This record gives sequence, structure tokens and C-alpha cells, in this order.
Amino acid sequence: MRDVELMTATWRKSTRSGPNVSDCVEIAELPSLVAVRDSKDPAGPVLRFSWDEWRSFVAGTKAGEFDR
Repeated sequence: MRDVELMTATWRKSTRSGPNVSDCVEIAELPSLVAVRDSKDPAGPVLRFSWDEWRSFVAGTKAGEFDR
């Protein structure tokens, strides 16, 4: 993926984070992958996940796999 695709991507935070919360991650849904970044550092590093990896992560989160 070229960086220009990430620069022009539409990034969004969870609606559960609230309007004044900056300690969040943002995601960008692109045709070939889902990108994740720290909302406090939008110019910082970006994690890239295939759609299959992202769906597995979301399903695991909903199932409580990552609960302490």
C-alpha cells in the first residue's frame, strides 16, 4: 500500500470513545485492508490488517477473548 492512500483515507474513531476522548485508535477501511493508528499521533505508525485478520479480531473482541 502506498502512503498516499493512507493520507487520503477517511479515518474514524469508535462512537463509544466520546467527542472529547483522545486516547483512542482510529481505523480506515480501505479496499485491500484495514489500517489502524493512534488518534493522538495521526502522523505516526500505522498497523495494517487484511480484512480476514480484522474480522477475526472483531469477532474475538465481541466473544471476550481479550478480556482480562
